[in-house]
Amino acid sequence: MRSLAGRAPGGEQPVAARQRIGESRAEPLHHYRTIWISDVHLGTRGCKAEFLLDFLRHHDAETVYLVGDIIDGWRLRKSWYWPQTHNDVVQKLLRMVRKGSRAVYVPGNHDEWLRDYTRLQFGGVEVVEEAIHCTADGRRLLVIHGDAFDAVVTHARWLALLGDGAYTIAVWLNRHLNMARRRLGYPYWSLSAYLKYRVKNAVQYIVSFGELTTDEARRRGLDGVVCGHIHHAEIRELGGLVYCNTGDWVESCTALVEHFDGRLELIRWAEHRAFDALASEPADAVDRDEDAAAEADAEP
Repeated sequence: MRSLAGRAPGGEQPVAARQRIGESRAEPLHHYRTIWISDVHLGTRGCKAEFLLDFLRHHDAETVYLVGDIIDGWRLRKSWYWPQTHNDVVQKLLRMVRKGSRAVYVPGNHDEWLRDYTRLQFGGVEVVEEAIHCTADGRRLLVIHGDAFDAVVTHARWLALLGDGAYTIAVWLNRHLNMARRRLGYPYWSLSAYLKYRVKNAVQYIVSFGELTTDEARRRGLDGVVCGHIHHAEIRELGGLVYCNTGDWVESCTALVEHFDGRLELIRWAEHRAFDALASEPADAVDRDEDAAAEADAEP
């Protein structure tokens, strides 16, 4: 399992030679103290719900933070798109809560309507404006989505919506490119992420975003920040503070985890698993059957 290292050029292997989702049930369940997930964008065609379902089947934690843009209200207001796999993600998260995990939802700009319901619980999921997480080794981390530090979102909403449309087109192109790559036997690769990182202004934006969020943590006397929003997963030190971005489940399919000794790690699930998202099983059927059996046993 790799954290920050990328794949070397030319190091791709055909999908047929690698493990697929249907063969993965025997893999052990990985337990963590904390998992952070952000920018899933349920309700959009670009959401890699199948990747996230596979990740959640193989990982659990005492606490799960949902760091914003889990549901894409912007897109759903324009047109309704909600396949079974998106519903399965919601049900899987709720099932984790029923089995004992604590879930904390920090809304982002795409699910900003949930900010009207902070300090409430839905199905055991706590909705909060922000959170302070204390790691096992004593570090105090600010958990926020991060859109408050994005001048485009806060001061030019029309430009943000325009950018969202352009991003949707890039994700559409990305999907069809990967259909062609699959036919040639290659794993998933993100065109939109590649284009973003090749643009100088985008790189500078990523750097500035990290500096702004860690400055806020420093102002509050904290040890670092965990955020999402910009779809760029990384862990790095900025001015003596730790900056963690959870990435997304549209391009990179990444999550941040905390081990029981307080160590933080990025998991790049698309690289680790590299199964075919378009051909994977559509529903969390095994988990649903287990849950139904448990409920039947509980009936008087």
